[in-house]
Amino acid sequence: MRSLKGKWVLVTGASRGLGKLAALFMAKQGCNLILQSRKIDGTAELLGEVKAFGVEAYQVACELSDIADVDRMLAEIDKKGTNVEVILNNAGLQIGYRSDYINTPMDDYNISFAINTIAPMRIVYHFLPKMIENGFGRIVNTTSGIALEAEQAGYSASKAALDKVTIDLGFKTDGTDVILSLVDPGWCRTDLGGPKAPNSPESAVPGIVVGAFLDDKKSGRLFRAQEFNGLTLEDAVKKAESIESPYV
Repeated sequence: MRSLKGKWVLVTGASRGLGKLAALFMAKQGCNLILQSRKIDGTAELLGEVKAFGVEAYQVACELSDIADVDRMLAEIDKKGTNVEVILNNAGLQIGYRSDYINTPMDDYNISFAINTIAPMRIVYHFLPKMIENGFGRIVNTTSGIALEAEQAGYSASKAALDKVTIDLGFKTDGTDVILSLVDPGWCRTDLGGPKAPNSPESAVPGIVVGAFLDDKKSGRLFRAQEFNGLTLEDAVKKAESIESPYV
């Protein structure tokens, strides 16, 4: 298992739900944190909580549906001189459930792809070259297991696109210490998942972060977080590293 103590981690969607849990988990491991939310006050309380673990941390606000604002956020991080070595792209939007799926609004696709595909990949493309140059990096993109539901076409299509580009890009770094992974948290009772979801948000930990702690130089794998429920981080990493590479 790779220690990430002292590494800077960018967590998107850190204001609540799985993003907040991921940020707290990483702080407990000694990671420094950049906490992203739509509005700066969204992570104000969390900032104090993570700093209580003795790590460095700061907040950034960004509207991920606006690519210009994403670029502004990235420039803000660069200006601070932060060496981002780990990215947890947790933020996402489930636009709506369309019972009348034949009349799915085209904006469902535009908005879903902007937040769930374009924004996370813009972040990845920005920091990846420096990771490759430095010989170390961990990127975990959050996907979804939703399938066979035309009622959620915009959301599922945007996550499928994220899967594709993550796996394809991971092939370029496979065999190096820059590891790209995907995680499916499962259906959790978050603002996105809703109150009827069968899984608590806590059940997704450590699965939602396990990809950041790998030490086997293998990219492109999908980790289903519910399969890691109840494991220690050490055991979760062992289980994750036993999963076959998609490039075999």
